[in-house]
Amino acid sequence: MTAADLANALVESGLDPAERTAKETLFTGVVETHAMVAGRESEYAWWVPGRLEVFGKHTDYAGGRTLVCALPRGFAVLATRREDRLVRVTDAWRGDSITVESDLDGADYSGWRRYAQVVVRRLARNFPGSAFGAEVVLASDLPRASGMSSSSALIIGIAAALGSVGDIRKHRAWRANIRTPLDAAAYYACVENGRRFGGLEGDAGVGTHGGSEDHAAIMEGRPGAVSAFAFVPPRAIDVARVPDAWRFVIAPSGAAARKTGAAQEPYNRLAAGTGALLALWNAHSHTPPAVSLASALASASDAADRLRGLVRESSVAGWPSDALERRLDHFIREDARVPLALAAFRLADSASLGTYSRESQSDAERLLGNQVPETIALARKAREQGAFAACSFGAGFGGSVWALVEHAKAAAFAGKWRKDAFVASPGLPLTRLK
Repeated sequence: MTAADLANALVESGLDPAERTAKETLFTGVVETHAMVAGRESEYAWWVPGRLEVFGKHTDYAGGRTLVCALPRGFAVLATRREDRLVRVTDAWRGDSITVESDLDGADYSGWRRYAQVVVRRLARNFPGSAFGAEVVLASDLPRASGMSSSSALIIGIAAALGSVGDIRKHRAWRANIRTPLDAAAYYACVENGRRFGGLEGDAGVGTHGGSEDHAAIMEGRPGAVSAFAFVPPRAIDVARVPDAWRFVIAPSGAAARKTGAAQEPYNRLAAGTGALLALWNAHSHTPPAVSLASALASASDAADRLRGLVRESSVAGWPSDALERRLDHFIREDARVPLALAAFRLADSASLGTYSRESQSDAERLLGNQVPETIALARKAREQGAFAACSFGAGFGGSVWALVEHAKAAAFAGKWRKDAFVASPGLPLTRLK
């Protein structure tokens, strides 16, 4: 298949036709690079989208709900088998590559190469006997470190490629542990965060302690729609179409949303806060231990008040009571917005979405504490310029902002909001093209 064939296949599968030219350009670079490094046409091809988080900031790993969709930007991925045990991953646009032997040895890498290495090691550990030798070539049109889940999309793209090369869906360990696409999404999240998944042994991962929201959106998003999920365990709630009269406009803030290096500690601390709340609840509850903060709060009508009282009365190492109470309040408020926002999309209720987005942005600033001046200013500017709803999204400490505007005004709005803003209709999930 040519690059044009691959781009056409995406549009025929439901991608916005306005993306056709951009995707043909993206796949052209990958096809040409694959021909150079592999010496032949690829055997496999995928589209792997980025993720837009509409509501559900830092709720998924605590068992909460999120409202998300797949973006029309992401990764083009091609792959071909090798006869040896080497996995070479090449970024066609960066001109970088990494070669990893498909076993558990070797030096640790950093940056995007670390993500590739983690995937190879984890699959080799979890699915022994599989032949993972492969040439994998990819490229992305996602803005880097923008909060659009480029790291999760990278992991899923490499894992999908190696999974096909190694035929792991027929492996006994896969069949025993992964039965649905949401199971696969949760497993890929565990590849990233290092946790065990069912009977599949974990490791160090990439060092971040996130959940599987990103992976669910990438695997199970629906074209033209937002999807609500709940987690621990992952499950789909419902979907709602984005009204034809509306369009998302996405703008990177210019502040990189990194989850590695010095940025990893504040990101992981948000997850640690919900873990501390869960541990406090389980230490004082006479019911069976809750598996997540969400399940603890759902266990009784007065659970939130009881847990808030425990926070005020107890001493939790590393957590002043007011900080832990803010973390609890944020989770409760943000989690509750998801079904409300889902209904607002279904009813084309722009006024309610405007209210929910303002509240979500404010809570992220006051309670979650993961906003930076750039994201705060960009969300405010979107409203000033006519967006009926706008909010930052992603891990925080940088990243991007979404705005909702009338379809007819979207292109003009994007041009005056920020020079690298782009109009986005919810796109395709992970899609095998070849």
